[in-house]
Amino acid sequence: MSGTDATRRRLFVVEDEALVAMMLEDMIEEIGHEVVARAGRLSEAADLAETGSFDAALLDVHVDGQEVYPVADRLKERGIPFAFATGYGEDGLTERYRNHPALSKPYSRSDLERVLAVILA
Repeated sequence: MSGTDATRRRLFVVEDEALVAMMLEDMIEEIGHEVVARAGRLSEAADLAETGSFDAALLDVHVDGQEVYPVADRLKERGIPFAFATGYGEDGLTERYRNHPALSKPYSRSDLERVLAVILA
């Protein structure tokens, strides 16, 4: 999938591991989208969730020892679609988000493409 200007989406990434964030950003760009906001701390992510301008978000569930759910709650209130990334699979999600789109770490580019297609539909 290669994003044209009409299908290219602006994404927000919350990931506290720098190497994982860079790999994710590279995959997103290869797919044809762009990362316009990135946060490695929950406070930073909360600020961006409140004021940022993007089409969708990918949220690491555990950010610097804290859960990302307050950020997810704010994105949901704003109507911005998102998916979680977790090393614990769906069982690692809180009950209220158990059926929300999630990437299981480690994930591949095809896994990422599939989840992005779901949240950007």
